[in-house]
Amino acid sequence: MRVLGKVLSILLVVALAACGGGGGRRAPVAVVSGAGAGPQFGDSAPHAWVGGHPYDHMVHGIDISRYQGNIDWNQVRNSGISFAFIKATEGGDHADPNFRRYWYEAAQARIPRGAYHYFYFCRSGAQQAAWFIANVPRERNAMPPVIDLEWTASKTCPRRPPSHEVLREAKIFKDILHRHYGQRPIIYTTVDFYRDNNLGSWPEEFWLRSVAGHPRIVYPGQQYTFWQYTGTGRVPGISGNVDLNVFAGSPAQWRLWLQRRLQ
Repeated sequence: MRVLGKVLSILLVVALAACGGGGGRRAPVAVVSGAGAGPQFGDSAPHAWVGGHPYDHMVHGIDISRYQGNIDWNQVRNSGISFAFIKATEGGDHADPNFRRYWYEAAQARIPRGAYHYFYFCRSGAQQAAWFIANVPRERNAMPPVIDLEWTASKTCPRRPPSHEVLREAKIFKDILHRHYGQRPIIYTTVDFYRDNNLGSWPEEFWLRSVAGHPRIVYPGQQYTFWQYTGTGRVPGISGNVDLNVFAGSPAQWRLWLQRRLQ
């Protein structure tokens, strides 16, 4: 691991130097080099990490929605991607048009996948749970469902309800999904939402967004299972940028997590 960390650090420094450090378009940076060895994906706008680097982790994944278009899932798997979170629903009346196709194709490529719901604050937790259940199949070998909790920028739902209402409705949503799918949902959240609503008080499994600092610095003391570290990832088989994530553990711990969480 130390050798790999040194190689990654060198590659990142070289890539940033090639970018010139100023304006203009930055070239993608590879995670590791070497024919057929390790991950082959990268980042079109790499961050100079302090306090820990996502490339120190060995298990990487993507999260996607319809904006990724057509995906070559075999290429994605062969690049070193180990899991995929796929957008399924939003609010109480929107379903991602590519969800069912991605859900099937990822399974065919033998990539563990889970579905996520973008939570709105203009519908009750019960309404949104019913909508998610209507669109996401309950099946074996699926990762836990995810509730995406962040302040929305939607013109149709600009509400920012008080924290007690946020937590009440989100709890209703996750409890209904837990009963239906037999798995406790994972909580995805952002820095401002986490702080504004005291999500650290929840004894849940977290997927944290942190694209400009290590989660141990940005979310001090918070345990997490997944870390979304960039929105400008580049992965063979996907055109354009894609969100990249890591699992906060070793490959052996990842296998144990899958054995415990796949239903």
